[in-house]
Amino acid sequence: MYEDRHTYIAGHTVNSWQGSYCGPAPNPADLLARWNFDPWALAILVALTLWAGRTRPGAAGIIVLVFAFLSPLCALSSALFSARVVHHVLLVAVAAPLFALSRPARATTGVGLPFLLATAALWLWHAPAAYDAALGHMALYWVVQATLFGSAYLFWRAAFSQPAGSGVGWVFLAYLAMGMLGAILTLAPNAVYATHAVAPLLWGLSPLSDQQLGGLIMWMPAGLPFAVWGAMLARRAWRHMGEPL
Repeated sequence: MYEDRHTYIAGHTVNSWQGSYCGPAPNPADLLARWNFDPWALAILVALTLWAGRTRPGAAGIIVLVFAFLSPLCALSSALFSARVVHHVLLVAVAAPLFALSRPARATTGVGLPFLLATAALWLWHAPAAYDAALGHMALYWVVQATLFGSAYLFWRAAFSQPAGSGVGWVFLAYLAMGMLGAILTLAPNAVYATHAVAPLLWGLSPLSDQQLGGLIMWMPAGLPFAVWGAMLARRAWRHMGEPL
């Protein structure tokens, strides 16, 4: 267990691991035992399975959410901002589009508003004050998950509904929005998240290097799922160009 110590960061004295949904920050030796079987998370996954899990994309989306919320990644995200970034990328760039494929729009829908909502949610919940508040309050934590996933689902559903794969440009814009946030966090001169002011030290990282790693994940590796979905839409566009008029 961890001693009750506090850290002074960004002008506030805070407990570095208080109130996290995924429990206290684990040390490396304990991580593999930190599976999460919270009834609330299990109930949500069951509901989502009934809603969209009967298709292959839906089933794949459920598997991604199980990894994000039930596996030791959940506990690791209490310790490391970089792990939390992986969690969020899985939520908005992998699970959400898979669910959008499993429950496609029946007609073309506008992408502009869903794009703005998804981008606003991503940036808002990574603002230091909002981020630290969410990881210290159970109900707010679930508001974060719902708004990130819900807005991303609406965006991907709208992008995928565009005729002839023309939503590919919106996918590129969505990646730019995430990549820009990642670049800002990578290049920031100071660690800004009080929640991760101490625990990264257990993993051989300073709070700043953990933040930089998380920013790099947003900036570069997170582009891979966007590239996959963009390639899918580009393929649709290419097929449309080959169709007879």
